Amino acid sequence: METVPLNTDFVNLTTGNLPDEHLSCIIRSKKPHQGVEAKRQWLSDRLKEGHVFRKLNVKEAVFIEYAPLETAWVPVTGNNYYYLYCLWVSGSYKGKGYGKSLMEYCISDAREKGKSGICMLGAKKQKAWLTDQSFAQKYGFEIVDTTDNGYELFALSFDGTTPAFAQNAKSLKIENKELTIYYDVQCPYVCQSIEVVRQYCEANDVPVSFIQVDTLQKAKDLPCVFNNWAVFYKGSFETVNLLLDVEYIKRILKK
Repeated sequence: METVPLNTDFVNLTTGNLPDEHLSCIIRSKKPHQGVEAKRQWLSDRLKEGHVFRKLNVKEAVFIEYAPLETAWVPVTGNNYYYLYCLWVSGSYKGKGYGKSLMEYCISDAREKGKSGICMLGAKKQKAWLTDQSFAQKYGFEIVDTTDNGYELFALSFDGTTPAFAQNAKSLKIENKELTIYYDVQCPYVCQSIEVVRQYCEANDVPVSFIQVDTLQKAKDLPCVFNNWAVFYKGSFETVNLLLDVEYIKRILKK
């Protein structure tokens, strides 16, 4: 059987090409999409900070997204690290070496920039919407910090130093007892998830608070782990899972 060669037509987003590039995510609307445009605006500010979004030049989700930890919108602390937000290969592109190519690019980039390493969010049990940690472990990523509710910080260290969750991220508690969602607009899907939750809560008279994380400082000060989304109920942290369908919401509200 003939092996199909790897498509090496990768694109790194820049402030120059950002307005015209497909953002390689699950939103495939041909019309302007609120979530995609919000992401585009967010990226336009982040790219100036060294944020990297590298994608295969196709209209599918085949991309990696990472940033200097100091300016990454996550409650993780450390010096001279990259934070890997997302490595995603979907559909027919799975299992063909694209994930390997993207991960190796990130590692090479980190070494060339003189970084101390790369870190990412994981969990004892792989969570939806988080990068595949078993894949990352093949490259030497190891657990360097944990929370009491099963989330883990993975790191590939080049020099023996390690990052850590900010102490506030281990709180996992807030004063507000109603359903509370912290979010930023980094993921185009956030807008849709908010709408699903909003419609359900309005129809069922469930009080809900949406708190936009719109500055780096707010992200660093969060009382829980965060990749772009975090859900609390009855004052306790529940999940970073963006895919809050009606059944998932019901399960949380039964607690």
